Amino acid sequence: MNEFKSICNDFSENHYFSGTCLIKVHEDVLFSRAYGFAHKGFAIPNNLDTKFDIASITKLFTAISILILINQGKLSLDDKIVNVVDLEGSEIPSNVTIEHLLTHTSGISDDADEEAGEDYSALFIDKPNYSFRKTSDFLPQFIYKKPLFKAGTNVRYNNCAFILLGMAIEKITGQSYREFVRENVIQPFELANTEFCAMDEINENTAEGYSGIFDENHQLIKWTKNIYSYPPVGSPDGGLYSTVTDLDKLIRSINAGKILGSSLSDTLLQPHCKFTKPFNKWKIAPHARLRTGYAFEFVEIDKGVFCIRKDGLNAGVAGMLSYYPQIDGTIVILSNQDCNIWEMHRKLQTLLYQLFY
Repeated sequence: MNEFKSICNDFSENHYFSGTCLIKVHEDVLFSRAYGFAHKGFAIPNNLDTKFDIASITKLFTAISILILINQGKLSLDDKIVNVVDLEGSEIPSNVTIEHLLTHTSGISDDADEEAGEDYSALFIDKPNYSFRKTSDFLPQFIYKKPLFKAGTNVRYNNCAFILLGMAIEKITGQSYREFVRENVIQPFELANTEFCAMDEINENTAEGYSGIFDENHQLIKWTKNIYSYPPVGSPDGGLYSTVTDLDKLIRSINAGKILGSSLSDTLLQPHCKFTKPFNKWKIAPHARLRTGYAFEFVEIDKGVFCIRKDGLNAGVAGMLSYYPQIDGTIVILSNQDCNIWEMHRKLQTLLYQLFY
């Protein structure tokens, strides 16, 4: 539709958007288009099947993997993480459960507290990012830090909670996290363009990530590659590569009960945290609330679920996967350079709301 196109064109021309966008209701594609370059140096354009670093949207794949193990009877939501993974001598409390980790209510410290304004990429100034390849490599970054609050008494976004979930997957299955996700999520869901792409390997049809350097007036000075800003290959909390089409297929497959079955799919698509936060950035629904589930966030309007979403942000990359259950609609945005895709998403969501609600 021209209205969706106008919004995306504006962000491409005036707000540094480089990436792909897909908007669907049922099986009808309302808008899809690629913008910008996958490789600036050789001016290689992005395409709809270009693979992008999806950052923290990867957490959804971790949550699905955990639910698969629960479905197999190998794990339960009430299991204490210290009884699954050897964390002796650490500061991880003995009462932290799998569910606490999934819902960001564990209270454990993060490696970089992004809610407090800490810069994740600063972790790799003194320790090279290429030294983080195995899931266990991340443990020294956070397990000796004191908890921020008692498990279950508050909610605070936490990357390293998903590192521990990845460790649980590896301990129970005897496989690496990436092997398990590849064999039990990516392949069964038939996500043909989703994979763990290492920065130092040859990856076909894959977008580089670019961070912007700006002056005091927020004017762009230049773009730099993000290759030193985070680990070189995906982990349980981020870094998987995918496409807008694959992510749309994933959320629709979950909703249809594939792989997980209808019961666990319903569980994944429901909020599970008693704590809510105001979601007042969207002017259409100033009283909306935000609640966490298992990796997903839920935008609630009048206590009903309006939107099921997961976003991701790293230096030079950003992504948003959102699903609207009342209309079976999706908005998927992936970007390979710094851009306020959240404002872009709000504008697209507003238009979707005006058209279908």
